[in-house]
Amino acid sequence: MWFKNIRAYRLTSSFDLSPEQLAEQLAQRAFQPCAKSQALSLGWVPPLGEETEGLTHAAGGRILLKLKREEKLLPSTVVREQLEEKVAAIESAQGRKVYRKEKLTLKDEIVQDCLPRAFSRSSAVFAYIDPKANWVFVDAASAGRAEELLNLLRECIGSFPVLLPQVNNAPDATMTGWLAHRSLPDDFVLGEECELREPGEEGGVVRCRGVDLLSEEVETHLNAGKQVARLSLAWEERLSLVLAEDLCLRRLKFADELMKENEDIPEADNAARLDADFALMSDVITRLQERVLVLFGGEVE
Repeated sequence: MWFKNIRAYRLTSSFDLSPEQLAEQLAQRAFQPCAKSQALSLGWVPPLGEETEGLTHAAGGRILLKLKREEKLLPSTVVREQLEEKVAAIESAQGRKVYRKEKLTLKDEIVQDCLPRAFSRSSAVFAYIDPKANWVFVDAASAGRAEELLNLLRECIGSFPVLLPQVNNAPDATMTGWLAHRSLPDDFVLGEECELREPGEEGGVVRCRGVDLLSEEVETHLNAGKQVARLSLAWEERLSLVLAEDLCLRRLKFADELMKENEDIPEADNAARLDADFALMSDVITRLQERVLVLFGGEVE
């Protein structure tokens, strides 16, 4: 349940639903497995595990959610091969050419025929709402997956206005300054990974791993005009992460000492352990997000 990525969204109006009221609203889109001819199914499941019932879980004023995603795996090569066979058969039997519109119809028929026999793959996306701090945090490296969760949430509760945070100082220029001037904030420690990019859409990209980021090699790229797009850091001995120019916090790895703080809870009491872990993790994430905004000059009003 420990988040691996953070996409943060700022609530632009107060969130007044209680955890119980929110769970009631989410129930209308509780997860249902894919039907035979259904390619994708999305729905809410209990965030503390299938053995529990509630579709929300609250701790410290924050509300945890879990979206389950099931999709049918239908290789495009299989569809393409069957389509080519059908087109060839029609053109041979009827002595005519099959054009694009008819090909699309044939393709849809093939997909619908194959879906009941396709394998399924399931995944889950966690998120939590922090009404007091006006944040929503989604455990997704992909913006598409995060938006998928937010859109279903809007569908359930009617309105859920959020915005990506905007900061006063450009993150790429700020992170570049940290390396160029060796002026990393005191509560952060530099990792051994970064991504450097040349300005412009067609600019080159250099990815450094397992190297000293204050070395001459990296300095040469910075002097040539490249800017830092991603940077690995450790924060307050609580966790490590990769900070990106889009303010997404990727590849979170919480310190062992932090994750062991709830070890005294019996393993048999899984729900209690997850509850304690969520309270601990969400406190760290909310504080880290506020600190990240400060690093880049605060939020734009």
